[in-house]
Amino acid sequence: MVKLGSSLVTDGAGRVRRRVLEQRAADIAALREDACIVSSGAIALGLPLLGLRRRPRATPQLQAASAAGQVRLQLAWEDALRHHGLRSAQVLLTAADLAERSSYVNARNALRALLRLGVVPVLNENDATATDEITFGDNDALAAQVAVLLGARLLVLLTEVDGVYDAHPADAAARRLPSGDAVDGATLGPGGPLGRGGMESKVMAARLAAGAGIPTVIGSGYGDGIVTAIAAGEPRGTRFRAHGSPASAFRLWLQHAKPSAGTLVIDDGARGAIVGEGRSLLAVGVVDCEGDFAAGDAVELVALDGARVGKGLAGASAAHLRGRPRDIEAVHRDRLVLY
Repeated sequence: MVKLGSSLVTDGAGRVRRRVLEQRAADIAALREDACIVSSGAIALGLPLLGLRRRPRATPQLQAASAAGQVRLQLAWEDALRHHGLRSAQVLLTAADLAERSSYVNARNALRALLRLGVVPVLNENDATATDEITFGDNDALAAQVAVLLGARLLVLLTEVDGVYDAHPADAAARRLPSGDAVDGATLGPGGPLGRGGMESKVMAARLAAGAGIPTVIGSGYGDGIVTAIAAGEPRGTRFRAHGSPASAFRLWLQHAKPSAGTLVIDDGARGAIVGEGRSLLAVGVVDCEGDFAAGDAVELVALDGARVGKGLAGASAAHLRGRPRDIEAVHRDRLVLY
């Protein structure tokens, strides 16, 4: 799984950096294994088509720019990949597609089918319809979640610098951090004028994927053979080692893709039952309900001392769980993942 941001894909003047796309297409062809591309750049490429010089703030204008630029973006990738004998397919996703279990599975099945057919999926957020993605989302998070969805062997987040630094990279004294274990405390920059990610979002995405058992590297997107070198284990960029324990596809979806709609504060007895004995959470053990969630929504489980215990699918609504009724199952053990 390889992700490129807007600043790599475009030059800031609404033009595609075809050399960069050509280099990454060559990498994917050289790997000779299944690979997906997550590519930003639709909004940046759509701005000049709409006569806009800067990324607008108004959501309708952002949606229009994304719709106009997505065509150019996909054609650019199709051209780069075709030169190396590769076929491509466009896949646009929203957070809602990954939040619902049925559409999550459908997306996974479609991507796996493309890979089995030897087609390189080129993914992007569907900004033209998903306003939440334009306001809050970024393709780093999308790349991490799709990597988890597919059980990727490696996630590579490419940027303009060759990894995470302990200070601003422009500082002559700044040092690149080879390991993600040393990132805490580093100065992380915001996104650029054409994108919405930044180093902080890449680190968050890397930690998410690594926590799901997928090694992740943040590195430079410039130059020949970058991805193949990273895949071969060369010390490029900043590497986040995989540290998550194996989990079922359902639990990975619940933990990483399903957004929480509320919180259940549980007493010590309930905590011991679900953590120590593997039992379901009964409503009698729920001290407080935060949020207005419905049955089937995801909820965070928090102990009295504030510790996060787990996350699960609510067996009843918040209204039914308030008051600690004795005969209601708040979260079934099979729909629960512990932290």
